[in-house]
Amino acid sequence: MRYPYLLRGLAITQANQVWSADITYIPMTRGFCYLVAILDWASRMVLAWRLSNTLDSAFCVNALEEAITRYGCPEIFNTDQGSQFTAEAFTESLRSRNIAISMDGKGRWMDNVFIERLWKSIKYEDIYLKAYSSMAEVKKGLGAYFTFYNERRWHQSFDRKTPATIYFSTLPQKQAAA
Repeated sequence: MRYPYLLRGLAITQANQVWSADITYIPMTRGFCYLVAILDWASRMVLAWRLSNTLDSAFCVNALEEAITRYGCPEIFNTDQGSQFTAEAFTESLRSRNIAISMDGKGRWMDNVFIERLWKSIKYEDIYLKAYSSMAEVKKGLGAYFTFYNERRWHQSFDRKTPATIYFSTLPQKQAAA
């Protein structure tokens, strides 16, 4: 099932207002694996991620469930129209929590530009430099990279603040108190 794009013209000003997800491939010495990440749009903080050697929806659902368990629910969740994100298990996880589902237009990578920018950062700041040889190495390396990205890598668009700083400072009061 296809869902409408809900973000056009929307002012995104606080954490947990809009989350997005996407999948990219990670090259290794022999072969590749897939990475899914859940990103908060207001802060660009990576809330959860998973690796897989297949493109089924299970690793995407697992990342989604982890993000919700750790950070609560967003108002809107945006993805592309990939089969992992249109799968019943993924959409039901959102619908059962009354999270509005938004999907990019076909071929509209700009609709999810922040996660596309994340992929570029990951690949040029970590993956291509380290040339991992196994999924275990990728998992360990990305664990360190995402800690760096969220907690120590400042963003120029946030006046040199980190995603974690922006995320926790823009949480709605009721969520920050919880």
